[in-house]
Amino acid sequence: MNGIGSRLREERERLGMTQRVFGDIGGVEPNAQGKYESGERTPKADYLAAVAAHGVDALYVLSGTRTPVHQGGLSAEEARVLAAFRGLRALDQAAVQQLLGSLAEALPRACARDPGVFHRATGKGKMAAIP
Repeated sequence: MNGIGSRLREERERLGMTQRVFGDIGGVEPNAQGKYESGERTPKADYLAAVAAHGVDALYVLSGTRTPVHQGGLSAEEARVLAAFRGLRALDQAAVQQLLGSLAEALPRACARDPGVFHRATGKGKMAAIP
């Protein structure tokens, strides 16, 4: 599998989408989506633009480098979390990353089984997309 294909699959999975849904967003059939992810075919620019509009980091898919988030684009709460994280020792940062990775994997699965989990986890009055 080439780098683009594996990163494209990683982004699709990060967003919690099936190949069919992802292909629909990109305007391709599920078999084309599978070929993109296996490295048999390379996606075109219009496909990448369409999936990027739905949360895919296209720079990461193409280059392996995440699109940088400018600190000015962070909310006050996000800036506080980032500052606190940066103040931690390396070992503690690794522990936080492990915890966040586990939560990011577990919450979408839990929501798929019981949509009320998101409401209870966030305290929000209505369902919202999980980033």
